[in-house]
Amino acid sequence: MAETTSKQTHKWDASHLPDLTGRTVVVTGANSGIGLTAADALARVGAHVVFAVRDLERGRAAAATVSGSTEVRRLDLADLRSVRDFADGWRDPIHVLINNAGVMMLPRQRTRDGFEMQFGTNHLGHFALTNLLLPYVQDRVVTLSSGAHRWGAVTITFDDLNLTAGYTPRRAYAQSKLANLLFTLELQRRLTESGSSVRAYAAHPGYAATNLQSHAANPVARAGMALGNRFFAQADRAGALPTLYAATQDLPGASYVGPDGLGEMRGAPTLVGRTQAASDPAVARRLWTVSEELTGVTWPLRQPAAQR
Repeated sequence: MAETTSKQTHKWDASHLPDLTGRTVVVTGANSGIGLTAADALARVGAHVVFAVRDLERGRAAAATVSGSTEVRRLDLADLRSVRDFADGWRDPIHVLINNAGVMMLPRQRTRDGFEMQFGTNHLGHFALTNLLLPYVQDRVVTLSSGAHRWGAVTITFDDLNLTAGYTPRRAYAQSKLANLLFTLELQRRLTESGSSVRAYAAHPGYAATNLQSHAANPVARAGMALGNRFFAQADRAGALPTLYAATQDLPGASYVGPDGLGEMRGAPTLVGRTQAASDPAVARRLWTVSEELTGVTWPLRQPAAQR
């Protein structure tokens, strides 16, 4: 599928958010950066925002800065037991699930379950969480990807998902962000096939100044990104706009939202394109099957009787 873009005539910002009174939004990694900014904006227009965070103390401190209805629950995406515990404790409707949390360009590390940290956190953790919570989701799932899915000729290395050979922080991060887009593609296909009205979207913030870049493995890269954050990046409030747009606007299933500026680095949210590697339905299905095998979490919805 060729890359395509859809440009808007009118610039969209948070002042265009609809009233979300009575709606519940779960945001992973809501204690800082884009997650916190998005949570604040959603709470201000009436949503009840659940901060799904690894550190409860930091989550509560962050939630205290938000004007509106909030709740803090523990979730460690690098630990599938924690993901299951979070889902097991859930019984209420979720109108929007925002898979925002992520790690970026880390030194080689493993999750509690033995997966490469970036793939395990950014993709597998959210894959498991989404499937476990999907019976409660009423409107949409928004998953954060990145322009990093375009880096080089990145593919999903099915024969070595943990990148035990040739690991680099950059390669691992790019693979995880490609996985986020393929997950969204297959999630939407399955939702449609199941007759569900829930929609799956992806979004990316462009180049936004957050603390995500501060954990890069290479000190030179950290220094370079710190300078970039200071002089070139847009503020996290602007970086959160694609997430907010995807969380509230009526869009086609599997839409991908990013900034409309040069190189999708900054600007107002709009529909953006993705690489052919991120648009391959066969690869998306294979990744889903492998992810089910790795996490032990399977598709929770049944097809309508007429389709079985």
